[in-house]
Amino acid sequence: MKKSSILILIIICLAGCKKTSDKVSITGEIKGLGTDTIYLYGMDESYDRIDTIYSENDKFSFTTKVDTITSAFLLFKNQTEYPIFFDKGNKITIQGDITNLDVISINGNTYNEEFSNFQKKLGELGNPSEEVMEQKAEEFIQQHHSSYVSLYLLDKYFVQKDTPDFNKIKELTEVMTGVLQDKSYIERLNEAITQIEKTEVGKYAPFFTLPNEKGVKITRSSEGFKNKNILINFWASWGDSISNKQNNKELKKLYQTYKKSKYLGLLGVSLDIDKQQWKDAIKRDSLNWEQVCDFGGLNSEIAKEYSIKYLPSNVLLSPEGKIVARNLHGQELKKKIEEVVAKAEEKEKNNKKKK
Repeated sequence: MKKSSILILIIICLAGCKKTSDKVSITGEIKGLGTDTIYLYGMDESYDRIDTIYSENDKFSFTTKVDTITSAFLLFKNQTEYPIFFDKGNKITIQGDITNLDVISINGNTYNEEFSNFQKKLGELGNPSEEVMEQKAEEFIQQHHSSYVSLYLLDKYFVQKDTPDFNKIKELTEVMTGVLQDKSYIERLNEAITQIEKTEVGKYAPFFTLPNEKGVKITRSSEGFKNKNILINFWASWGDSISNKQNNKELKKLYQTYKKSKYLGLLGVSLDIDKQQWKDAIKRDSLNWEQVCDFGGLNSEIAKEYSIKYLPSNVLLSPEGKIVARNLHGQELKKKIEEVVAKAEEKEKNNKKKK
């Protein structure tokens, strides 16, 4: 009897200590999806691949393996992205309608249910403004310090803005607990903010040395730029053609106006990786001002140092090397250029009077 009791106890312990499966099952039904393809890809390095989920008669099923809690996206053919969160052993179920992919019901763990409820509440607001959506996202983050949904909402509503409020971003990341602070996303975000703060208006710009078409090294103090305001235009031949055309149109007008100016220089910094494509684009688009490139693409050191996140972008430097403005276009750029040139002319007049 005693031996039997011990054996039963061992069996119970082994059953209780059984290892959780590393498999995740995803099953769902999206009405109107029919026979289609859904892509699943990770938000970070914890799921660094793209998987394909096939649907038939609106229904689909998929199994994958993960080591830890994972944040990913479901990408539908109409380019709608929807976040999904899963961990090993999860059985995820998805319900929705192809006509309203902004509100999908995903169950299987707390994070999916939290996000589904968040989207449902947004939907009840009708057509909320961007400000209201940011407010709701901030409220969620403040109330869910350790939710992976908070990371997603931080990125979507605050980091991905055209002009992010980095003080707000830092405020929101500071309320997050250790489980989120340890994520590489937060680490990279903090590094990016630190770099961006170094290149804010009023800060001294990073120094650079880059080769032009002839292989000559160009710097801020090179002939043609020394003691001048410098408008640095970041671009690439592979960039959006419509944006490039509009940007080049503005720059050509500025170049015609100031190409003989003692107070302003124009410099093009390409993030191309192919030398011939770069040269062809310069010739094709008649970019007659000084052009430089190190062929590092978006990994180019100058792109990192100047916190360039999209193309085309521009940075205006004073003769002393301070950042005067960033990413101005149209009338705003024209007015700012006129202002700094007038200031430089006035400074030269005053210096002559003193002599």
